[in-house]
Order: sequence, then C-alpha cells, then structure tokens
Amino acid sequence: MSAEARPVGANRGARVLGAVGTYVVLIGAALLTLTPFLLAIMAAFMEPRQLASQGVSLPMPPTLDNFTALGERRVDFGEAALVTVGVVLLVTAGQLLFSVMAAFAFARLRFPGRNLLFWVFLATLMVPQVVTVIPLYFMMSEAGFGGEFLGLVLPFMFGSPYAVFLLREQFRQIPQELIDAMRMDGAGTWSILFGLVVPLSRSTIVTLLLITVVSHWNNFMWPLMIGQNRIHVLTTATASLQEQYSNNITLVMAASVLAMLPLIVLFVIFQKQIVRSIRISSFR
Repeated sequence: MSAEARPVGANRGARVLGAVGTYVVLIGAALLTLTPFLLAIMAAFMEPRQLASQGVSLPMPPTLDNFTALGERRVDFGEAALVTVGVVLLVTAGQLLFSVMAAFAFARLRFPGRNLLFWVFLATLMVPQVVTVIPLYFMMSEAGFGGEFLGLVLPFMFGSPYAVFLLREQFRQIPQELIDAMRMDGAGTWSILFGLVVPLSRSTIVTLLLITVVSHWNNFMWPLMIGQNRIHVLTTATASLQEQYSNNITLVMAASVLAMLPLIVLFVIFQKQIVRSIRISSFR
C-alpha cells in the first residue's frame, strides 16, 4: 500500500467509527426515551396483583379491565376526552386564524407604530406563564367563566406571540411582486391573504398546528385552576385519578396510555411534517 493510500484508509476508518458511535448514542437515547412509555403500556394491560407480584413485565395474559374501569370512576374519562378535544379544536382554530391575520398585518400592511407594536407584543414571550395565570384566573372568575368550558379556551384563542413571529417571518419571504400582481388584478387584502399568502405558507401553518395541538392537549396548570373540579380535561382527570387511586398503578397507567394515544397517532400520521417543523423552527 502506498504512503498516499494509508491516510485515505485511516480517514475512512475514522468516519466509520464516528458513524457507529453516533448510531450507538442515538439508539441509547431512543431506548432511554421510549422505555418509560413501554413500561406504562405494559402496566396498563396488567392486573394489580400481577404487577405487585411480578413487577412491570409482559402481561400474561393482557387484560382490558383497567380501561373499562375508567368509566366507573368519580371523574368521567369519556367526558374529559370530549372536553379536551373541544378545547384543542377551538384553541387551534382561533390561534391559527388570529395569528395569520396579525402576522400579515405586521409583515405587509403599513400603519403607524407597526414595528414598535410588534416588538412589544413579541416581548410578552419573555413573561413567564406563572406571572399572568393568577390575574387571568381572577378575570375569568369575575366574568363567570370559572368551572366553565369558555374559561378553558377563551384566554388562548386570540393568537400567540410565537405563532405571530414565525408567520411574520414566513410572510416576509413571499415576493412582493406576487402580491402586487394580485392587487393589479383587483384582489383585495383578504383575497391576497387567503388566496396567496396562506397557501404559500402551508408548511409553517401545519407546523404551528402541530405545536398548538400538542401543547394544549398536554396543558395542565390552567385547566386545573379554572376547572375548579367541575370540568376536567384528560391531564387533570389523570391527576385526580392518581390522587384517588395512588395504590392502583395499573389504573393510572391505563389513563395515561389513553391520554397519550391520540398524540402517538398524530405523530405517526404527521411524522415527516414534525421533522420538517423542527428544521423550520431551528432555522427561524
């Protein structure tokens, strides 16, 4: 072997070792991440006596008793699931609609104080949620929405600073020539927004849709406070079950599996879009 070939072979071997090391780390991280979910799923299909005697293992035989027992508890999980779906649908629709309109105004419309207003609005991202949740709770309670469905959705329906920022950056990348061409054809502002800008920004909008669905499906603190034990979502229903049946781990695991199942289905359907959303968010 020539002297010039040896460094090439050494570099190739280093690259192979680097690739193997990367895959080992990624596989280890994946196993570390997935193990709690797998343990929860196995425990959900076990009987309490089997779990107490064998620990978490493959259920032999698997049972659905834990899932059927959820409907017999003090907190109705079917009702909590419907409430959660309603909250997620209304909040997602409201946030996307108002965020799209606000982002278009900040990106393409001209009005006094536009940039100052945008940066003041964006600065609210720096305010922790715990700072605003108490005043917001008193506002909703004084308005009579404590323990009501409107109290769950109303504070989050009118856009979010992160969504407005992300959409504004996307809208600014659309060539002005396309907008001018539509205006010359007689299109108004609404036609330009929903006929041109929104279709060209579909990837970013789907990204925000997924982020909003996941965040509000998993929301716990606000429903716990405003629900006042009169209305429950899946997160608060699971927490209530854990407090009431802390010794029955299989029942709690069954509730947890039901709560995360829709998000797993969502990931399976939109996994390519989720990966693309991570890429878009990192670029922004």
